[in-house]
Amino acid sequence: MSQSDNYKGSCFCGAVEFSLSGKPELMAYCHCNSCRKWSAGPINPFTLWQPSCFKITKGENYIDQYDKTAATKGETGFSNRKWCKKCGGHVYIDHPPAGLVDIPAVLIEGFNFEPAFHVHYQESVHRMKDGLPKFKDMPEPAGGSGEEIPE
Repeated sequence: MSQSDNYKGSCFCGAVEFSLSGKPELMAYCHCNSCRKWSAGPINPFTLWQPSCFKITKGENYIDQYDKTAATKGETGFSNRKWCKKCGGHVYIDHPPAGLVDIPAVLIEGFNFEPAFHVHYQESVHRMKDGLPKFKDMPEPAGGSGEEIPE
């Protein structure tokens, strides 16, 4: 982690800005299909923060959201994805059941991303040999099987 425990970030166009304080609860890579589609990349580097550490400082009126589970199944899901209506740039993801906010690591200025493991590695389209644990789905404390997949 960088020397500062205060960070800022923004969407692609800068219409929405946010601040973060403290340290994330967790940093990791997600390989699930939903995250890959959302991030438009083969891997999603994420950081999970307590909601009290995260604040929108500019452009809250530009934020829109989408909950895939609610839209497709009519029930509240695990991920409520939020973006800027002006540029379409990602801002954050609410994870209500976990009580955490997911800030894409690439949006946090001056942040030292130090992932602890990989999740949903069975869905991976880009294998990584980095020595980190690769969970088939999620670690047991997060409701997963805790089963690891070899590099």
